Amino acid sequence: MKALVYHGPGVKAWEEVDRPRLAADSDAIISVDTTTICGTDLHILKGDVPAVVDGRIIGHEAVGTVTEIGSGVKKLKVGDRVLVSCVSACGACRFCRESRYGQCAGGGGWILGNEIDGTQAEFVRVPFADNSTYPVPAGVSDEELLMLADILPTGYEVGVLNGQVRPGDVVAVVGAGPIGLSAISGAKLFSPSLVVAIDQASSRLEAAKQFGADVVINNAEHDPIAAVRDLTGGLGADVAIEAVGLPATFELAADLVRPVGRIANIGVHGKPVTLHLERLWNRDVTITTGLVDTSSTPTLLRLLTTRRIDAQRFVTHRYGFDEFVHAYDVFANAADTGALEVVLSRAS
Repeated sequence: MKALVYHGPGVKAWEEVDRPRLAADSDAIISVDTTTICGTDLHILKGDVPAVVDGRIIGHEAVGTVTEIGSGVKKLKVGDRVLVSCVSACGACRFCRESRYGQCAGGGGWILGNEIDGTQAEFVRVPFADNSTYPVPAGVSDEELLMLADILPTGYEVGVLNGQVRPGDVVAVVGAGPIGLSAISGAKLFSPSLVVAIDQASSRLEAAKQFGADVVINNAEHDPIAAVRDLTGGLGADVAIEAVGLPATFELAADLVRPVGRIANIGVHGKPVTLHLERLWNRDVTITTGLVDTSSTPTLLRLLTTRRIDAQRFVTHRYGFDEFVHAYDVFANAADTGALEVVLSRAS
């Protein structure tokens, strides 16, 4: 089969590799029908994720068809179409019993495209398949469902829920890429009084308006701290959500939040960040970090199937599997291409 393979920082290739085999009774082999590229994959290609070694197949999101199952798999059968979650859950460890699947101590967590081969391939082995896949619901396209593999649960859980967004809050989202837009969509479910999106790409700020941002600020042209304070009577945001993963964007989020406010960090950080405790220690500010657990996926599936959330609007570019390298270039240069989510599909 063919797959997108990492060969060290800055080096990737769509190349021939061995087809995966069952390695445990709880595994399933999935024929990947549709997959996508995540911002985390760009961090991997920069060398920011040390667990990813030369030869690893990247990717952790897919919709596909079950082609083989281990003897311990009870909920799936060959031919089922499923959403493959970005997080694998053993279901038995302490963290899984607490629905903290991202911290799975039984061999799961974020392993696809990280510690084991991932989904940017024609076939993928999915560990703990009963706990790590979801049936494709009727009336939902593959493209829509694919957004629930990672970005929508991430924005909702690590941004909105960790940030404790409440009715009437002012929410500032730093970064209007797919994760930031997911956080905006999730925040709107809690009736904030104002959602402010901050980015340096005009195309992404336009997208933020479509996703529900009330105010957009280009921080290459305007001071977002002054703007947010003007909007809040000098206080600052109730919740600041960091959705980029750079030192400067985290520090900006910390400067945007009001006393007794909350900072929810979503971004994947590959470099140390300065924490200005000299400015924060006496302001009763709460800072949260997190890896998505995907515990919200059933809730988001219900919201998707009842059309309370619109996942289709994330998709801006579509490619075949043989265009993977070009798709990466388009996604990595989103400020110029306007890309939000690029979807890659197996040829029919």
